[in-house]
Amino acid sequence: MDFSYSARTQDLQARLLDFMERHIYPAEAVWARQIEDNTRAGHRWSPVPVIEDLKPMARAAGLWNLFLPESKRGAGLTNQEYAPLAEIMGRVPWAPEVFNCSAPDTGNMEVLVRYGTPEHQKRWLEPLLEGEIRSAFAMTEPAVASSDATNIESRIERDGDDYVINGRKWWISGAGDPRCRIMIFMGKTDPEAPRHSQQSMILVPMDTPGVKVTRPLSVMGYDDAPHGHMEIDFHNVRVPASNLLLGEGRGFEIAQGRLGPGRIHHCMRLIGQAERALELMCKRASARVAFGKTVAQQTVTQERIAEARIMIEQARLLTLKAAWMMDVAGNKAAKAEIAMIKVVAPNMALKVIDWAMQVHGGGGMSQDFPLAYAWANARTLRFADGPDEVHRNAIAKIELGRHAA
Repeated sequence: MDFSYSARTQDLQARLLDFMERHIYPAEAVWARQIEDNTRAGHRWSPVPVIEDLKPMARAAGLWNLFLPESKRGAGLTNQEYAPLAEIMGRVPWAPEVFNCSAPDTGNMEVLVRYGTPEHQKRWLEPLLEGEIRSAFAMTEPAVASSDATNIESRIERDGDDYVINGRKWWISGAGDPRCRIMIFMGKTDPEAPRHSQQSMILVPMDTPGVKVTRPLSVMGYDDAPHGHMEIDFHNVRVPASNLLLGEGRGFEIAQGRLGPGRIHHCMRLIGQAERALELMCKRASARVAFGKTVAQQTVTQERIAEARIMIEQARLLTLKAAWMMDVAGNKAAKAEIAMIKVVAPNMALKVIDWAMQVHGGGGMSQDFPLAYAWANARTLRFADGPDEVHRNAIAKIELGRHAA
């Protein structure tokens, strides 16, 4: 098991770090101001100009579509090679979009690469890869505990050459962006089939009649504009039968192929946020004086800094192990490690960011530092792609199975 970074990864790391220093960090205040400007102008969900300005620069620097393992359409990196790059981009929550490496587009593009027809790829994958449109993934429902996806009640029913879709979905990330053109929708095609063969996935264009965005949802007070997390009603939404992905009853199969890499990406981005929080914590602690000495000289601060470094390193190594196992043995073989990192990374990031906020005092709770927003983002990811409890149950079952008589 070798976690050393390839020469190509090291080169991309250096270029990404340079781009972040020269372009992303200086743009953070501009991004926040432009979000406020859009709101005052009545265009809360309009694209943020500074992100659009940075995209051509990232593309010209060869830092575009770095994800997509197993595909010639992306950079062709393995999961292990991409993981440290996702960490760097994750240091600023909106930065991955600059490199066309943001969720849910990355996962949706992977679905289209693996399971889409040539027609699907021409119509939707190519403009997504070009950064011309955005996408969304509609699975979670407000009426049922969607942590158990077999509970999903939305229907996808065949009617001649079409499928008719009915249901209500929420937490549809990305659906607030006016550039969002396509959703991948998960629902039941056959409620009488075996439990894990009832669900299917189908492509639903956002402008299809019967698709109604009912409201945006906030996350700890943040609405993540212009990306957004929407609740959407689907009422007699009719799409061609050719929009079905892979075949009826294969929704869980697609989900497993999609969520494995996505979880690696989320975890490495969280590690990047934790690294930045620790960096800000150390700088703030060294510069502030309380009770006659710097905050960095306080024993409690030193203990937290040391513990934060230990926790970050542990989370990174476990995530790299999961990525390595996915590359050499496949997602199924790495399912325990994938579940473990989904528990470890968000909880680690929450603790480190919380300690950094504490060192910043009242400023840590304000918009003057990126910590409060990072904390809200990390807390969300204890639900996204499955809650902690589901992953812990899966880990326990695997462990019990190893020791069964």
